[in-house]
Amino acid sequence: MFVVDTNVLVYAANEDSPFHRTCADLIAEWRLRSGAWFVTWGIVYEFLRVVTHPRVLPAPWSTSEAWAFVEALLASPGLIVLTETVRHAAVVREVVEQVPALTGNLLHDAHIAILMREHGVQRIYTRDTDFHRFRFVKPIDPLA
Repeated sequence: MFVVDTNVLVYAANEDSPFHRTCADLIAEWRLRSGAWFVTWGIVYEFLRVVTHPRVLPAPWSTSEAWAFVEALLASPGLIVLTETVRHAAVVREVVEQVPALTGNLLHDAHIAILMREHGVQRIYTRDTDFHRFRFVKPIDPLA
């Protein structure tokens, strides 16, 4: 069980990225697996924001193209979108108390980490080093 972060999805989608082939191959492999793997709606929306942004990609996608990519992911047999449960507020409280300086942009990653903790998922495929701040999360760099 693992979460796939936005940056891995963006590299898989962006053929101009030097990391495209590795990440695209991983996504293709994961899409075929029946075992659980995860994203969050926050990751999905961040992916949509990045791949459609003209200052991020030299050839940004249309929203329709980006959503088609997401729909293909969502059709994967093992993919589950993590969402908040009735325990969410209590888990937020635990993480806020355990992780100092949760402010600004780190709160987006904190939301992902909190959902992971809430659902008992420890591993995340990401290039974002901020996830190392959450001791209960095991970041895996897919390019390492």
